[in-house]
Amino acid sequence: MAFVTRQFVRSMSSSSTAAASAKKILVKHVTVIGGGLMGAGIAQVAAATGHTVVLVDQTEDILAKSRKGIEESLRKVAKKKFAENPKGADEFVAKTLSSISTSTDAASVVHSTDLVVEAIVENLQVKNELFKRLDKFAAEHTIFASNTSSLQITSLANSTTRQDRFAGLHFFNPVPLMKLVEVIKTPMTSQKTFESLLDFSRALGKHPVACKDTPGFIVNRLLVPYLMEAVRLCERGSCPRPAGSSRPVGLLWEGLGPVGPGSSLCSRTPVNQPHLSPVPLSLCSQDPLDSLGDFWGDSGDFPLGHLQLQSQPEQS
Repeated sequence: MAFVTRQFVRSMSSSSTAAASAKKILVKHVTVIGGGLMGAGIAQVAAATGHTVVLVDQTEDILAKSRKGIEESLRKVAKKKFAENPKGADEFVAKTLSSISTSTDAASVVHSTDLVVEAIVENLQVKNELFKRLDKFAAEHTIFASNTSSLQITSLANSTTRQDRFAGLHFFNPVPLMKLVEVIKTPMTSQKTFESLLDFSRALGKHPVACKDTPGFIVNRLLVPYLMEAVRLCERGSCPRPAGSSRPVGLLWEGLGPVGPGSSLCSRTPVNQPHLSPVPLSLCSQDPLDSLGDFWGDSGDFPLGHLQLQSQPEQS
């Protein structure tokens, strides 16, 4: 009887230990790498929802510009949120900004963070080098996530020794307004990490959706064939044109940003990504087109990796 009792106690103790080890990580401290449009937006919503944030970029000038942009964005949010309470609006802005610090040395700030969100240039080699370096300095429990919209999360995770604590966290522009967040799970991402990121997204006031590590994830996988069909229709002469104008109108042009001879889109070539394609068909032979400028962000940078999604192997 005593033997049975001891075995039962050991079993219960083992179960408790397993449960404790599987406990989700409560994300309180966030490090955002990249002070551009997306990184600043992520930092803003994280700070506004009670998280402590460190925003990292290469120079103090970039960070100063990022902080100024965050403050301007916060004032717009506060103006609506506290329409009848100007003092409350000022307090909201001040409190949120006080939760954001900046740094030009990522390695020195990741040792005490719960989550690292990368939002830098869409270049696989550059991202891999960043994650490989930070992996050496980050705490054991720290989760790594990439905001990439076109690169394989598994490839990024393989540059670290924490594949089980690595996932995709794809926000949409503008981050303070767009509710959707794609949480991308690789075959190596642990359930604890995945659920922790779902909880974090909800804490930001977002609506997270779960998806596998497939090309384009969900939204862009659906969006790109739609855009490509619009390109083909325009080439066939089906693009409507305003009276007296030689420029087509429609979602396609709003999404692509300025296109035409000499534009950055037409001159760009993929770097270290042989599956990517330059801007297709006859777009670069047309007159430059204006756009709303918000669809892909203020950089006017079209994610070329999305143009050939169907040619990339799907992850199982």
